[in-house]
Amino acid sequence: MHKTIVRLSLFAFLITTATFADDRPNILFAFADDWGKNASIYAELESGTPNDVVRTPNFDRVAREGVLFTNAYVNAPSCTPCRSALLSGQYFFRTGLGAILQGAVWDSNIPSYPLILKESGYHIGHTYKVWSPGTPANAPYGARETAYGKSGSKFNGFSQFVSQQKDIQAGKQKLLDEVEGNFDSFLKDRKPGQPFCYWFGPTNVHRKWIQGSGKKLWGIEPDDLKGKLPAFLPDVHVVREDFADYLGEVHAFDLALGLLISKLEKMGELDNTIVVVSGDHGAPGFPRGKCNLYDFGVSVSLAIRWGDEVKGGRVVDDFVNLMDLAPTFVEAGNEQPPKVMTGRSLIGLLKSGKSGQVEAKRNYVVTGRERHVAAARTEMRPYPQRAIRTKDFLYIRNFKPERWPMGTATGYGRDTGTWPNEDQLTNNTFSAFGDLDASPTKAYVALECREGESAKYFDYAFGRRPGEELYDLKKDPHQINNVAAESTYANAKQDLSARLMRILKKNKDPRVTGDGSTFENPPYTGEFRRPARPAPKKK
Repeated sequence: MHKTIVRLSLFAFLITTATFADDRPNILFAFADDWGKNASIYAELESGTPNDVVRTPNFDRVAREGVLFTNAYVNAPSCTPCRSALLSGQYFFRTGLGAILQGAVWDSNIPSYPLILKESGYHIGHTYKVWSPGTPANAPYGARETAYGKSGSKFNGFSQFVSQQKDIQAGKQKLLDEVEGNFDSFLKDRKPGQPFCYWFGPTNVHRKWIQGSGKKLWGIEPDDLKGKLPAFLPDVHVVREDFADYLGEVHAFDLALGLLISKLEKMGELDNTIVVVSGDHGAPGFPRGKCNLYDFGVSVSLAIRWGDEVKGGRVVDDFVNLMDLAPTFVEAGNEQPPKVMTGRSLIGLLKSGKSGQVEAKRNYVVTGRERHVAAARTEMRPYPQRAIRTKDFLYIRNFKPERWPMGTATGYGRDTGTWPNEDQLTNNTFSAFGDLDASPTKAYVALECREGESAKYFDYAFGRRPGEELYDLKKDPHQINNVAAESTYANAKQDLSARLMRILKKNKDPRVTGDGSTFENPPYTGEFRRPARPAPKKK
């Protein structure tokens, strides 16, 4: 009799445990390449910006039914280090060769949240981009095994594809069918009742887009942006059109997001799914965006929805680093985040039911960068920066102020003695200033803003920067008036500098520990070789 009771108790325990595991939430992470803080719901908090013009109804829905974050930042404004930080839940500078773009290699000893969830029983997978510094074999969680793209990858070139179609709506639908087909393939592979973790990472918001596509495909009038662009961008038609095209790609991403949400809703699984939507850094091809530690480069959209688990309709002002998502996802999967993770789980914040500043300690964020385009500077040198952002100030430490932030004018370290022309600056990132993507805006600033009153825009984009920068955000929200040398800000600068260094040393940043030379030597520097193109197959 006693043995029977023990067996029944054990059976009940196993059933309860299995049921508990099955009840763990799904995770849908929609992560757009090069998408900064541009979503229509943010216009309700601050008018007079490009958010007055953009339309993102599906992101807005996630925010209204969940939590909208006003102070979400990437750890590094460059694709690979941002993803290294996000997947590992650690500061980018702790991820070895994952801290740079070209030449990066994932360290398999670093835990990543998808693998942790996979080992605990989750079905994991991705479509389009996750982390791609080299071959898929170098990806942090087996890209070959987890990639779902049999339906195609044309969505990544959204405006390029749709602009060529006679019927624009039919062209859009074809790409949406591709998105749905890839998602269906992923869902088909999971076991009954198995929770899933899916990364949707299209690259359409990344350059380059078809010029004029914002208006042609989405009806965005470029001149509706007049008076709404950041103060460091020339408010001229060519720049407004370029920005409208960028917002058009944001529209496309949002459209795909809506399809995924609708799919989950029809399946009856939306409310048991954590939906997280964000981007990997600021806008590409615009000064002070991608590859910069100003807000335009590191501040991103972020909204999280989780059915009844998270009270909706909330706006949270806590400072959040996207590396916080890894421990969040792990904790949501009923696993313990590894101690090596420096990110802080958002579960407590999400379930607090509160708005505004929820957790007092989340009052800052630290960001940084090393190398982006390998050949942007002589001998593949990085442009090392670290910054601390609080409610009132942005403090930036530039460790090598003698170097050019966006790279040299001639690119690849070759001094040709000639200035690049409009076509090169518009279409070839590597022709000059390689850390700023080629674009009509880049061409305009480089060619039309070199002299006279408009020269300030050239300096905002390409000029050298002092060792320290400090911006009073109440007076200067666009961060163009550096007050680091002003005596009235001496105490604020000293306090922020000391605080930043304490955080970097505590987290063992190679840039500030020892002699600080780690990122200045191979394999982080040195000649970069592009992969050779495969030889054509013989017929």
